[in-house]
Amino acid sequence: MSSWAIRHATLRDVDDILIIEESQFPEPWSRGMLVDELTSAENRRFTVVDIDRDVVGFLGLMYVLKDEMHINTLGVRPGFESRGIATALLTDGFADARARGIERATLEVATSNTRAHQLYFRFGFKPVGVRKRYYEKTGEDALILWADLGELAAPSDS
Repeated sequence: MSSWAIRHATLRDVDDILIIEESQFPEPWSRGMLVDELTSAENRRFTVVDIDRDVVGFLGLMYVLKDEMHINTLGVRPGFESRGIATALLTDGFADARARGIERATLEVATSNTRAHQLYFRFGFKPVGVRKRYYEKTGEDALILWADLGELAAPSDS
């Protein structure tokens, strides 16, 4: 595989991120939502993985409180799964969060997205509840996951 690197997303990445969003999620983020995320630097962190100058993955974090963050979105381009891209993005994001003094992380994930569940569980996330009919278009429930960043470690099997 070609070399890849994690970097901060810029507005020029929006089209590539949209392609991944639309291929991965039944309710993808809109262009406007992504632009808002990328221009809200004070409490957001949006990173991408480049392979040969093509964006193949992304992670959007939101710092909610002084010591808490929310994983807003994480996606990998079809055909690039199981290469450690999501694991690397999360590991990088958690390192940045710890450096900011963040102690806890949370997210919602579709109950049917077992691949994502496995990834987050490998990082030590635990289910704490369900948001009924969280996703408007599908009516699907979302599993609420929480983790203590002090207890998280990158999984050895990426």
